[in-house]
Amino acid sequence: MKKLLLLFVILCMGLTGFSQYTRYERFRTRPELKYVTKSDIQYYSEQLNTGDKVEKCRLDIYYPEGVKGFPTIVWFHGGGLTGGDKTQEYPHLLKENGVCIVNVNYRMYPDAKCPDYIEDAAAAIAWTFKNIESYGGDPELIFVSGHSAGGYLTSIVGMDKQWLAAHNVDANEIAGLLPLSGHVITHFNIRKERGIPNGQPVVDEFAPLFHVRADAPPLVLITGDRELELLGRYEENAYMARMMKHNGHKETYLHELQGFDHEMEEPASFLILEFIYETCQKKNKLRKPNE
Repeated sequence: MKKLLLLFVILCMGLTGFSQYTRYERFRTRPELKYVTKSDIQYYSEQLNTGDKVEKCRLDIYYPEGVKGFPTIVWFHGGGLTGGDKTQEYPHLLKENGVCIVNVNYRMYPDAKCPDYIEDAAAAIAWTFKNIESYGGDPELIFVSGHSAGGYLTSIVGMDKQWLAAHNVDANEIAGLLPLSGHVITHFNIRKERGIPNGQPVVDEFAPLFHVRADAPPLVLITGDRELELLGRYEENAYMARMMKHNGHKETYLHELQGFDHEMEEPASFLILEFIYETCQKKNKLRKPNE
């Protein structure tokens, strides 16, 4: 089933055969590796881990045991900032591919209000920068991704540097931002908190689009088909890509997955792995099979 799904993804994305996939063999298909999951790790420091953070602000880390220098994906689940959790799992195709996945829970509306969930996302990314090396990961290969609301959190924390700066982490150290079908205007739930109708777009300090800048980390914007996606989701991402390039950003990429609606995490995961591979190649950090 996994091979059939992979073939389907490749064909849908217009790639030719398995040639694009098999080049990963040394990097990602590592059946001999043992993958370990450590669950419910609190990511706020002890002095900040108070109130509802104690219960909500936890993460799971899934990583190849005994491997040094692996890349890591910090993953934020979707759910409109009101629902979902890390038990939703991340895309199936990201597993057992030589990468680590840090799967994050964060506080949500109505128990939490803006910017609580943004602060949580930043704290989880900061935890990863400060701790991943102890698990074997390379802190220079930390990527951030997530679907829908998780895509929004990916973009806002990566684009607006203040959130990570609060933890003494430079957002520009992120190896890549890969939001899947995320808002780049102000999130609809933040608008709802303010009594603004869902159909009225807002671009303010809580919009990734507000923070376009030339020196941001590489940005890979991925959405479903514009005719099948949520209202305007492709178009706002396309405008984000245009404005990033207009402002001098050299590594902004936009992908529209033809034929897929908002639930496009699995086909998008191929693009995530492709980008991680290329980044490792650029940084001269591809591992050999015996490493």
